[in-house]
Amino acid sequence: MADSNLFYISLVLLPLILLFLLFLITRPRPIQIPIKKRHIFITGGSSGIGLALAHRAASEGARVSILSRSIDKLEEAKNAIRQSTGIDVAIFAADVRDFEAVQRAVDEAGPIDFLVVNQGIFVAQELEEQKLEEVRFIIDVNLMGSFNMIKAALPGMKRSRKDRGPGSIALMSSQAGQVGIYGYTAYSASKFGLRGLAEALQQEVIGDNIHVSLVFPPDTETPGLTEENKRKPQLTSIIAASSGAMKADEVAKKALDGIKSGSFTIPCNSEGILLAIATAGLSPQRSYLMAFVEVVAAGILRIAALCFQWNWYGSIEKWHVQKNRT
Repeated sequence: MADSNLFYISLVLLPLILLFLLFLITRPRPIQIPIKKRHIFITGGSSGIGLALAHRAASEGARVSILSRSIDKLEEAKNAIRQSTGIDVAIFAADVRDFEAVQRAVDEAGPIDFLVVNQGIFVAQELEEQKLEEVRFIIDVNLMGSFNMIKAALPGMKRSRKDRGPGSIALMSSQAGQVGIYGYTAYSASKFGLRGLAEALQQEVIGDNIHVSLVFPPDTETPGLTEENKRKPQLTSIIAASSGAMKADEVAKKALDGIKSGSFTIPCNSEGILLAIATAGLSPQRSYLMAFVEVVAAGILRIAALCFQWNWYGSIEKWHVQKNRT
């Protein structure tokens, strides 16, 4: 009887002890970053997720600047935001691969409180078939373009923190930045790179009251997705179908809510939450409750991950068998 009582007491005490330990050690500490009457600068802001973020930020009272390559698309976006919110946004035409052009845009925009690095190029193709010029283009836009934006904005963001409160740098990754998928060799490489950038950058800027977020959307219903699907290998479509597409506005809401709460990892759907827990690794975690879930669920989710891999590799094997028969 005593042994059974001790067992039940342990079942209660051990989780409580673990929760208390995680409360003590999770870093950085929780924070709320207000957006009203503060300046948010969004790259890739003329369409898709970037435009949806601009709409949402403007409706919440932020001062919004958007950057994209096409001045015509920027004008269309500006008019659309004005019609829906009654607010004018600032627009800047620049290629994120051009540091000098990005620097001029940042200087003209003025002090930034929220930097959302959202630009992205995606072409799904097997590496053997994909031209190296296209690989370089994807990495230059998605990864080097992010370095250019942060490098241009960071000095001003640091200088203004004492007077303007906490700041945020958010990087738009992808679920293909959490797990490699057939046909995503170049794209996944560029998005996995953002994670290393974000983890190291958070350590560098936490002392300046700047908080880094990494957003992991699934396929999102944007003009870009329509173009992507025209070239997407059949196997890529089969494997990627396990995580359904979301609307841009749904992703924008999840992203902005996570950014305002200072979350480092921001998943956007149920599959994304499971991926975030399964790939938590050494990433920062502000929530001790979420850290508890990560610790407890790690082993179970590893089994689930292996089941996914079993399914994906099974699909690949079947596809090759069918291909060889034709």
